[in-house]
Amino acid sequence: MILTAPVARLGQSVLALLAAVGRVALFALQVVSHLFRPPLYPREFLSALVQIGWLSLPVVGLTAIFTGGALALQIYSGGARFNAEAVVPSIVAIGMVRELGPVLGGLMVAARVASSIAAEIGTMKVTEQIDALVTLSTNPVKYLVVPRVLAATLTVPVLVGVGDAIGIAGGWIVGITRLGFNSATYLKNTVDFLEPWDVGSGLVKGAVFGFLVALMGCYHGMTSDRGAQGVGRATKSAVVAASVLILAANYMLTELFFTS
Repeated sequence: MILTAPVARLGQSVLALLAAVGRVALFALQVVSHLFRPPLYPREFLSALVQIGWLSLPVVGLTAIFTGGALALQIYSGGARFNAEAVVPSIVAIGMVRELGPVLGGLMVAARVASSIAAEIGTMKVTEQIDALVTLSTNPVKYLVVPRVLAATLTVPVLVGVGDAIGIAGGWIVGITRLGFNSATYLKNTVDFLEPWDVGSGLVKGAVFGFLVALMGCYHGMTSDRGAQGVGRATKSAVVAASVLILAANYMLTELFFTS
C-alpha cells in the first residue's frame, strides 16, 4: 500500500486534469454553438468591446513600446559581436509582429480582462444574479458569455496590430536616438523585410488568444464557488489558465505557420 499510494495520487491528479480539460472543451463547444444564434444582445456586445478593446489599449501600447526599444538594444548588442548591427530594423519588426506583439499583448489582456470577467461573473453567481437570469428565461451563456467571447476575439487582433506598430516605433526611436541609425534607412529596412504573412500570422494569433482569454474568464466565473474566497480563486485560476493556454497555443500556431 505504501508503494502504490504515490501512483494512486498521480493517477487521481491525471484523471482530475483530464476531467477539467473535458469540462472546458464542452463549455467551449457550448459557447461556439451559441455564437451566431438568436437572440443577440448588442448592448452587452458593445459594452464588452469598450471594456476589452479600448480600455486595454494603454497597457498594450506601453508594453509594446518598451519591448520594441529593449529588443532593438539587445539585437544591436548581440549583432555587434558579428558585425551585423544592420539587422536591427528587420529583426525588431519580424520579432514584434510574429511573436512578441501577439504574445505580450495577449498576456496583458489576460491579466486585465480574464481577471475582470471572472470576478464580474463570479460575483453575479454569488449574488444569485445568474439564477435570476434563468428565472427570467434568459440563457446566461447567451447573455454573459457570448458577447464577451465574441468581443475579445474581434478586438484582440486590433490591439495586436496597434501594439505591433507601437513596438516597431519604439525600436525606431531607440535606433535613431541611441544607436545612430538613419531614420529613412531604418524605416526602409523595416518595410523591405516584412512580408504580409508575418503580420497576418500575428493577427490570427491575436484572435485565438482573445478567444482563450475570454473563454477562461467566463468559464472560471461561471464555475466559481460561492463566497468571496470562491470568486478570488476563480479570478486567479482564470489568469493562470489563460496565460498558460496563450503560451501553448502560440507554440502550436508557430509550428503550424512557420514549419514546412
